[in-house]
Amino acid sequence: MINPFALSQKLSDKYISTVSARSEKLSGDINEQSEKYLEKLQKQEAKIQGKLSKIDSVASKRIFTEGQQIYQQVQNEIQNKSQSITKSCGQYIPWMDTAINSLKFIQYKNSVVSAVNGKFSQVQSAIGKVHALEDEFKQAENVKEFIRKRKEYLKQELANYNLGAELKNYNSTAYYYAQQINEYKAAWDHPDQIEQKAIQILNSIPAFQSFMKKNSLLAGLFDIPDSYGASTGVAGLQTRDQIEQLIRQKMTVMGPNAVQTIQQNLQDAQSKLFQLRDKLAQYGNGGGDVPPDFQPNTQKTKKLSERFEYGIDIQSTHSTYFFPQTTNAGLSLGYKLNENNRAGIGLSYIMGWGRDIQHIAFTSQGIGLRSFVDLKIKKTYFVSGGLEYNYEVPFSSFQQIRDIHQWQSSGLVGISKIISIKTKLFKKTKISVLWDFLSYSQVPQAKPFTFRIGYNF
Repeated sequence: MINPFALSQKLSDKYISTVSARSEKLSGDINEQSEKYLEKLQKQEAKIQGKLSKIDSVASKRIFTEGQQIYQQVQNEIQNKSQSITKSCGQYIPWMDTAINSLKFIQYKNSVVSAVNGKFSQVQSAIGKVHALEDEFKQAENVKEFIRKRKEYLKQELANYNLGAELKNYNSTAYYYAQQINEYKAAWDHPDQIEQKAIQILNSIPAFQSFMKKNSLLAGLFDIPDSYGASTGVAGLQTRDQIEQLIRQKMTVMGPNAVQTIQQNLQDAQSKLFQLRDKLAQYGNGGGDVPPDFQPNTQKTKKLSERFEYGIDIQSTHSTYFFPQTTNAGLSLGYKLNENNRAGIGLSYIMGWGRDIQHIAFTSQGIGLRSFVDLKIKKTYFVSGGLEYNYEVPFSSFQQIRDIHQWQSSGLVGISKIISIKTKLFKKTKISVLWDFLSYSQVPQAKPFTFRIGYNF
C-alpha cells in the first residue's frame, strides 16, 4: 500500500506552486478584463450621450451628468481594491473552498508541514493569492451588479428615444463581460493534473477529511455534524421512515385524489423553479435585457489560443500524361470566427510516387499556399471555399520555387462534412468535395474537382 504522506511530500511543492501561479494569473486577468470592459462601456455611454444631445440636449445633460464620474469611481475602487467593491458573499466555487482549506491543512498540520520541508512562507503566500483571487471574483460580481443597474437606468431614461442600436451595443458588451467572468470561474474550477492528484492523496488522509468537514465553507453553512454519514440518525431530525409515515397520514386525510393533487402541486412548483432559474441565469449574465435579435458569439470571450484549430488533410491523384501519381498533404491553422464559422491559412506539399508500380520514384512535385473559409449551413455540413497559390513543377531545391511565373492560382468552392470521432489525437474528420473554378485557365489544365480528407486537433 502506498503511503499517502510520502506521496504528499513529492507533490506538495508542485501543488503549492501550481495553485499559487494559477490564482495569481487568473487574478490579473479578471482585474484587466474588468477595467477593459468598464472603459468600453464608458465610451459607449459617451456615444449615446453625444447622439442624444443632438435630439434633446436638456435630457442628455440630465441623464448623463454623473455618468462619467460614476465609472471613474468604480475604476478607482478596482485599482485601490476598495473594501466596498470586494464586499460580497460572491458565488460558491467548489475548487476555491478546496484550494484554501487544503493549503491551510498543509500549513497547520505538523504531519504535513514536515513533509514540505518547513516552507511555511510559500504556503502562506499561496493562501494569500487564492484569497486575492476570491476577492477578484467578488469584485467582478459587484461590477456586474453596477452594470446591471446602469443598464436598467439607461433603459428607463431612454425609453422614449430612438437609440436602440446604441443600447444594443451597450447590452452586448455587458453580456460579454458577464460571460468572460463565468469562463474564468469555470477555468478555476477545473484544476490541472497536479492539483487533482494532490487532492486525491489528501482525501486519503483521515485527518484531512476531518479538517474539511469542520472548516470548509459548506460545513459552515450547513453545520455538518461529526456523525455525518453514520447509519444512526441525527438527534433532533426526523428519520426517513418518520417522514414517509407522515406523508401517508396526510394523503389519507386529503382523500382519494391525494396523489393527483400532490403531483399537480409538484408540477406547479417545478414550473416556478424553472422560471426562477431562468431569471437567475439572466441575472448572472449581466442582468438580462439582451435584445431578442442578439446572437452571442461564444468564441468572443475565449483565449486566443483556444480559438485556434489545427488540422491536416490529404488528397491523392492518379498519374496523368503531365503528372505522376501524387499525394498532396496540407497543414492548416484555423481561427474560430464563432461557434459555426472558421477561416484560416495553410501550407501544402506535393509528393510524387512515380508513374506506376514498376516506376516508383519519390519526388517533390510541388508546394502550395492556402486560405480557407468554412461556413456552417446545417448541422455538420459546411460551405467551404478558399484561394490557393500552387507551385506544381518538380523541384529539388527551394531556390527553384522563387520563379513567381511558375505559380498557379486555384479558386475552390464546395461542400464539407464534419464527422466527430472519439480519439485522443483527432477531434474531427473533415470530408470535402471542392470545385476549382480556376482550373480551366490553368496550363496544363488540372482536374476541376478535388476530394480531400482532413483531421482537426
